[in-house]
Amino acid sequence: MKDQRFIGTGVAVVTPFDQGQVDYTALGRILDHLIDGGVNYIVSLGSTGEAATLSQEEERAILDFTLQHVGNRIPVMAGNFGGNDTRELVDKVRSFDFTGISAILSASPAYVKPSQEGIFRHYAAIAEASPVPVMLYNVPGRTRSNMEWQTTIRLANLGASILGIKEASGDLVQASHILHHAPDHFLVLSGDDELAFPLVAMGGDGVISVMANALPHAFSQMVATALDGDLYAARTLNALTYPLHQWLYAEGNPVGIKAAMECLNLCGGEVRLPLTEMTAEGKKNLSDILHKIQAKLQMR
Repeated sequence: MKDQRFIGTGVAVVTPFDQGQVDYTALGRILDHLIDGGVNYIVSLGSTGEAATLSQEEERAILDFTLQHVGNRIPVMAGNFGGNDTRELVDKVRSFDFTGISAILSASPAYVKPSQEGIFRHYAAIAEASPVPVMLYNVPGRTRSNMEWQTTIRLANLGASILGIKEASGDLVQASHILHHAPDHFLVLSGDDELAFPLVAMGGDGVISVMANALPHAFSQMVATALDGDLYAARTLNALTYPLHQWLYAEGNPVGIKAAMECLNLCGGEVRLPLTEMTAEGKKNLSDILHKIQAKLQMR
């Protein structure tokens, strides 16, 4: 049976900064914004949260703050469990304090470009060590290696320790094979906001979203409506928010979503090097589209 806690809209939460330091006041404001907007769960410390630029001490402090602030309102998934060294990652899992954490999100190894057998054994070792379920994360645009659907199904068949997959290959044919062959417990989530609607329409279980940081109500309502089978209403909502995608990713993620959050007065647009803040032209284009979308949503 599928874990109902992770069906719908999860949000890969941004990490707000103020003059180089984590802005916890803004982080609390963002978490409340997301929960009030109706999202189903939080993903802390993913790539959208700039985990690659955080120290271990910062990661732990952000996760502890998030768990305390969210409390029992919605589940929290920890996204800082990717790595290129399987042994090191397994050691991290075995020594980590998972109190309050409902699941972990683990991206496939990057740069080393392992074989499919290597990817399978990597995840199998993590799942064996983890006291909480593992959400696979296939994101070849970042890792430079695709997890083929056959490998995903092999992992899914290991049992409930493998919760599901955040599929961000952008390949709906690959996703359709996963949906067709997956066991009943296995969740298939979109890792691309632009493909959330079609994936759910195909039988997927939701999304781990970037855009929902800015528009949690509209995006989670779109996903929920699609899951309920009202594809016409979901398509209408998807069309309303769709123009924002172009500007969210025009200068990279989380550069665009940070700029959107700044437009909404939720946090600053600051990112850490090697990322740089969105250009003035990009911010203007994004702001114009965002405010047009907000106006249309208010008219509904």
